[in-house]
Amino acid sequence: MKHNSNTLLFQTSAYIDGAWVRDANNKTFDVINPMDDSVIASVADLGKEETKKAIEAANIAFHDWKMKTATERSKCLRKWFELQIEHVKELAEILTLEQGKPLAEAEGEIRYGASFVEWFAEEAKRTYGDVIPAHARDKRIITLKQPIGVVAAITPWNFPNAMITRKVAPALAAGCTVVVKPAKNTPLSALALAYLAEKAGIPKGVFNVVTSSDSRAVGEELTRNPIIRKLSFTGSTEIGKILIKQCADTVKKVSMELGGNAPFIVFEDADIDKAVEGVIVSKYRNAGQTCVCTNRIFVHEHIQEEFTVKLAKAIQKLKVGNGLEEGVTIGPMIDHQALEFVEELVEDAVAKGGKVVYGGTRSAIGNNFYTPTLLCNLDTSMKVYHEEIFGPIAAVFSFQTEKEVIQMANDTPFGLASYFYGKDYARIWRVAEALEYGMVGINTGLISTTLAPFGGIKESGFGREGSKYGMDDYLELKYLCIGGIE
Repeated sequence: MKHNSNTLLFQTSAYIDGAWVRDANNKTFDVINPMDDSVIASVADLGKEETKKAIEAANIAFHDWKMKTATERSKCLRKWFELQIEHVKELAEILTLEQGKPLAEAEGEIRYGASFVEWFAEEAKRTYGDVIPAHARDKRIITLKQPIGVVAAITPWNFPNAMITRKVAPALAAGCTVVVKPAKNTPLSALALAYLAEKAGIPKGVFNVVTSSDSRAVGEELTRNPIIRKLSFTGSTEIGKILIKQCADTVKKVSMELGGNAPFIVFEDADIDKAVEGVIVSKYRNAGQTCVCTNRIFVHEHIQEEFTVKLAKAIQKLKVGNGLEEGVTIGPMIDHQALEFVEELVEDAVAKGGKVVYGGTRSAIGNNFYTPTLLCNLDTSMKVYHEEIFGPIAAVFSFQTEKEVIQMANDTPFGLASYFYGKDYARIWRVAEALEYGMVGINTGLISTTLAPFGGIKESGFGREGSKYGMDDYLELKYLCIGGIE
């Protein structure tokens, strides 16, 4: 499919209570293609009142949706999954147009996102309770798991499809209803999912999408409205802290998947070629704009030179360009502000003695493109050590001992993803246990999968998405004590 605004998946109205809606004044905001800053679409720009209506619709729908059997909910989710797979290419092109990532990578995200819907279609049938040995002869103790209620999901622009399905699928499987606020940069993927949800037979009010350029107003309604019982957010730690505070007044359950500063450690006994491959897949996916991207690469001093030479050669093979063109592996930054941020990081490193091995400049392809970059001769005074880079910059630091590198890796308030390469069996256990991160990739740079619990510790948040644990944040545990049994 070439871009065609007439495709049914290409929706520009918000989706509330089973209807495609706009505000009374037909207010809209533009969705910009980061490839060339052209306007892709003008999307409904809703506010507080429309958000309140979406919440009320979700609340009404909740009372019927939660009463459906697990099998009934499972069938709806399964159909939604099948429709996503059927329309992979169309969904991927919409994603590439609004977000910029290469088309092959976008297709990978669609399949990854759909896998959560498939997984939780099955998990819907497995929300088991327990019978617990009682404390008295005439008592019986039972636990039940019940849906928490109406859920709010605020999702980011870097994975505009998968971050929605990763939240919505377990919520719906549990029996909850959802109001989604997608990022203003990338609302079209969310609306395409809503269209397919409608076609899958998911009842009105169960899945709602509120599009808006006023994130503050919509966010405040989602966090302060007492009908919302659970908030799931993926985004920056700074915004996450604000949302947590706003949820406190109504004591909502919250899940936070926040910022990261992932270390990537290469020990002296590592397979250097495999480690380089791991850096490429971890660092440069989505032009470095992922929360689990490698940030600080720590290489043992004995192999640093060899590793850096091989990494530079691998980076040179990356192709920067329009994500819709075949063979492109690096697309644009999401906007000019993001480009200026990574440019500032490189300038700071160079000013403090860092060396640009490769790249380090804007690309002539377009306003939002930055060349894949490799920096070395770095130290802890530089911003690339402390900041979440969120761009195509590989920053290589040197280390001497295991103890030293563990200290450096943990020297951050963040604790989302981490990676290391090495062969020593005992060291693998020591390092894996010592790293203060919710996820550890060992001899691999790609750790995201539906089957495993995704999430962080420290200021990277709390709660887990995916896997058998992914339903827990959308369920309440109820204890029943039955007496009088003689």
